[in-house]
Amino acid sequence: MMGCFPCFGSTKGSKIEVNSSQQGGGDLKKEASVAPSSDKSKSQSGSESKNEALVTKEGNATRIAARTFTFRELAAATQNFRQECLIGEGGFGRVYKGRLEDGQVVAVKQLDRNGLQGNREFLVEVLMLSLLHHPNLVNLIGYCADGDQRLLVYEFMPLRSLEDHLHDLPSDKEPLDWNTRMKIAAGAAKGLEYLHDKANPPVIYRDLKSSNILLGEGYHPKLSDFGLAKLGPVGDKTHVSTRVMGTYGYCAPEYAMTGQLTLKSDVYSFGVVLLEIITGRKAIDSTRPTGEQNLVAWARPLFKDRRKFPKMADPLLQGRYPMRGLYQALAVAAMCLQEQAATRPLIGDVVTALTYLASQSYDPNAAPPQRNRASLHALRTKEESRGLGGGFDSPRANDSPRQNSPGFRYNRKETLEEPEAHESHNDSPKNFGKAVESRRSLKDIDRERAVAEAKLWGENSRERRRSNAAGSYEGTNE
Repeated sequence: MMGCFPCFGSTKGSKIEVNSSQQGGGDLKKEASVAPSSDKSKSQSGSESKNEALVTKEGNATRIAARTFTFRELAAATQNFRQECLIGEGGFGRVYKGRLEDGQVVAVKQLDRNGLQGNREFLVEVLMLSLLHHPNLVNLIGYCADGDQRLLVYEFMPLRSLEDHLHDLPSDKEPLDWNTRMKIAAGAAKGLEYLHDKANPPVIYRDLKSSNILLGEGYHPKLSDFGLAKLGPVGDKTHVSTRVMGTYGYCAPEYAMTGQLTLKSDVYSFGVVLLEIITGRKAIDSTRPTGEQNLVAWARPLFKDRRKFPKMADPLLQGRYPMRGLYQALAVAAMCLQEQAATRPLIGDVVTALTYLASQSYDPNAAPPQRNRASLHALRTKEESRGLGGGFDSPRANDSPRQNSPGFRYNRKETLEEPEAHESHNDSPKNFGKAVESRRSLKDIDRERAVAEAKLWGENSRERRRSNAAGSYEGTNE
């Protein structure tokens, strides 16, 4: 289990110790202790911060010398926490953009003393981000524990959170394109894979959501906010029992009902985030009709019929996505969202699939002309009013029994090479690619696209007629 945590001093460059002689699924928050500094006069003296950033090992204990800041230093960096420097706010407190004395731009999270994140969560986050380092995890620069003040200093992520690029976009802001969405999904999955497979003991993130995925230059994603993280089960243990924490809409059903936490709980949360990335919808949206307020509940019936997959794509993409890529991304999301934890894939398999999808660069200029954004929204509204977007089960659902079976596990070759009827020429498999492409004229390609679109329209039309006919028959025989 975790060892003792020396008290955080105000200016003494406090250390965190981890006793690694015993490893298990311990709760960091239960074993952490905080003794706030009572020497407030010393905390306000503005003495030099300790610029140490090294890890040393002494026997069985790992001693972390994290960089510490005084409250005065961080107040100066954020111009006394001016409103103009505020870049985010939540249940934990506020986040400000700041500049340190050496010119480094940082994000300063000031914990609300009456907020949701307390001293133990603060310690967990300092510990986790001091021990864990990966390109897809946010870097912790240091912290401040002056008196009753609790502040965390991170690297500054200029593009803010994934949530800011998916939901409630202003009209003048360009939505994320398909390639960027797949890049973000693959990067976030790699960060989670590091926590599950590389960290020892494994770490359960427990709070994966779009607002906790921060974006750097080039939309490089990094996981942030580790206050709820827990050490995962080791040895013969299959789960960790704990009180239910997290965000509604992202929690795995078995964890919400029993408090039993596993690595697969994180996989479920990732499935929700991936679905957000694909659809542009919020995990929970009270502004939508009753049957569509919960994203997973809305998507489950649609997963059963591949012909309805295009209806799930974000309208702001304006049709600029590869049909094959959409099918495969939704298949990954469906696997992650299996109700039974045992049937969900390992995060390593998810990384393999999404890395492949991210490597398949899609050229939107090669796509056929699409309707403008306003007409797409109008079309979607019209379809939903007729019941096409509400997620009813088709009489011919489960076109792919292998993918929809509870025991379906990710298979690299089968999943990534599975053909479908409505893919465009640009998305055809490699074994047809260049040889066929060189012999076909642009006229032939356009004709094939038109035939495919007409076929899709015809299938939808026949399905609606069958549904209407069935309704009329039932009404006649009541």
